[in-house]
Amino acid sequence: MTLKPLHIHTPLLHSHILTQLTGRNIFLKYEAFQPSGSFKDRGIGALCQYYAAQKVNGFISSSGGNAGMAVAYASKILHIPAKVIIPKTTASIMVQKLQAENAEVFIEGENWNEADTVAREIANSQGFAYIPPFDNPVIWEGYVSLIQELKQDGIKPDAIIVSVGGGGLFSGLAQGLHHIGWQDVALITAETAGAASMATAIKENKRVILEKIDTIAVTLGAKQICQQAFEWTHRHPVFPQILSDKEAVSACLHFADDHRLLVEPACGASLAILYEKRLILEQFKNIVVVVCGGNGVNLSLLQAWKKQFQL
Repeated sequence: MTLKPLHIHTPLLHSHILTQLTGRNIFLKYEAFQPSGSFKDRGIGALCQYYAAQKVNGFISSSGGNAGMAVAYASKILHIPAKVIIPKTTASIMVQKLQAENAEVFIEGENWNEADTVAREIANSQGFAYIPPFDNPVIWEGYVSLIQELKQDGIKPDAIIVSVGGGGLFSGLAQGLHHIGWQDVALITAETAGAASMATAIKENKRVILEKIDTIAVTLGAKQICQQAFEWTHRHPVFPQILSDKEAVSACLHFADDHRLLVEPACGASLAILYEKRLILEQFKNIVVVVCGGNGVNLSLLQAWKKQFQL
């Protein structure tokens, strides 16, 4: 029996405002409308269902935000307990949201990498299924569904803009494009300057480990992209873009005004490519932007960032 997926088929809407601004046909794939608030329901949800079928004792995740939320949501739906290990940089809004989903939350480490080490140790000692935020074949396969939905909706773009942290979504999108024969659809990756692990890897042609994460877009905070993502950079057309924190926050503010939706700076990085009219856009006519999530934001945070960057 095929299990019903934990994600939904999200809307794909044409943005008249961004189309007029950029001179390109811009479509928005609203992954922020997923049940847990981000695209992670596709990949993380699939992996949780995989382990649920094996009758595990519980799930354990290391996440500064959206991956943890997806695990917590899956835990509630599948009736399997979850522990979420988060770094100290995690915003209090995320702690509250995780606890509201009845996940057991532990704060460990200065960044995701340190929190992940603790999560792995607990998984080994307590027999919980370890749910990584991005590095697992089942997770990548889960993200193929996003590409399948584009095909079902009758939109083949020339390029897809996607924010990159550890590279899980990027890997799944590339896999999906090749699966349906859309190898010519480029991926434009967005990262903030303080967490540009993919752009650095492409530039140096190796998986670089960043010395530190220094960005307001904490959910992009992986020091190194996964091996699968790095391999796809050699097999698929990729155009890395690095945005400043200020540009990412500015895009969040503009997007709230233009499209009546709050998104976090990790998503703002992708949107900033449009609002900043990056030259890369001139190479493509029809562009889909993955509006990846809005868990780590509220009006108070948005106002604080606006003041911080004098926007």
